[in-house]
Amino acid sequence: MFKTKILTVLMLMLMCAGSAFAFKPIDLGDGKYLQFFYDAQFGYTGRNTGSGDTGEDDTNEFNFRRNRIGFIGTYNDQLSFYVQTEYVEDKNINPLYVDISDDDSQNFYLLDAQIRYTPYENFDIVLGKFKHSLTRENLEGCFNPLTLDRSFFVYAPFKTSRDKGIGARGEFLDDMIQVRGEIQEGRTGDASEGSPDPGSNLRYTGRVHFSFFDKESGYGYKGTYFGKKTVLTAGASYQYEADAVYADVDNLEDAKDYKAYSYDIFGELPTKAGVFTLSAAYLDVDFDDAYKSADSDVNSYGLNGQRDGYYVKAGYMLPFNVGPGKVQFFGRYDSFDFAKLNGYEDNSVDFMAAGVNYYIDEDKIKLTAQYSKTDFDKEVGSDTNSQDFDTVELYMQVRF
Repeated sequence: MFKTKILTVLMLMLMCAGSAFAFKPIDLGDGKYLQFFYDAQFGYTGRNTGSGDTGEDDTNEFNFRRNRIGFIGTYNDQLSFYVQTEYVEDKNINPLYVDISDDDSQNFYLLDAQIRYTPYENFDIVLGKFKHSLTRENLEGCFNPLTLDRSFFVYAPFKTSRDKGIGARGEFLDDMIQVRGEIQEGRTGDASEGSPDPGSNLRYTGRVHFSFFDKESGYGYKGTYFGKKTVLTAGASYQYEADAVYADVDNLEDAKDYKAYSYDIFGELPTKAGVFTLSAAYLDVDFDDAYKSADSDVNSYGLNGQRDGYYVKAGYMLPFNVGPGKVQFFGRYDSFDFAKLNGYEDNSVDFMAAGVNYYIDEDKIKLTAQYSKTDFDKEVGSDTNSQDFDTVELYMQVRF
């Protein structure tokens, strides 16, 4: 029955795939223009746990992974802006748990809002709300990753992906070296964070990469270049925020700093036999062992708290088209050790996934099928949200 559902969904997605469209830029004269865009990923997720009286039955869901509309504009060659909104509905199936409550919450919010100033071709300044540069994984576009999505474990605490502030990026030696730096809000003491903030301190991030062969220049990265580039890029990042959590929340004492660093490498090699892609990274997030206190801040541990680990992902794209599009096979392995997860200290999670992408007009239309296994080192006896599970995902992406 489960396989029949998957095949039915996949056939419907293939029938929906067609030619890609794009909104044309609106010329406002004097070098000014405005362009709207709509990007979406919609599909099916099935997990072999999470439903039924004991939580051991299959769970099935259709939902938007992403659903965004925005616009880009320029004032002149140096000054431009980028705005992107996100509409999110309640999701039952999440990365590490299933929530089948009747919560039909909806949320529409401003995801990005940036003013970009580029005084020189190889240097720009960004102000507003934008992605931080702690990891390459965060900077890879979420509509052009190699696998179905980026890592579930490679996020910063509090402001996991984006934050408000100012950033600068410069490229040197014919774009071989890129240096980035950001000053952003960091933790803001919002009540939704579940515990008090020791102080309103800014978060600092720095990143450098070395890009050989064809260069990866600009604001973000891609998970694949469809064989149009020969790429080898190695990067390193560091992030710091003073007094980010209390180790003793009850008495509001023993403030601990937040520190994180990451190393990454990405390579893609186009050949007559096809396009080969390999990417890997290591991330270490540290709160100076605040979690060891009996009344430590809940943000110092858990999915986005103190942890370290790595991922490896690889892809192979066929050297010929299949129908109107390209076929790419992929796989990934993530392994992370958590200071405390699901009530256990020193708990680890292994995530293994394999699948296939079908691209039409590069990433304008994309069909992805992925099967994954999630394994916990330490499992909670009767809680299926804390036990090993399998997930099947079938998604269609459109970009206008």
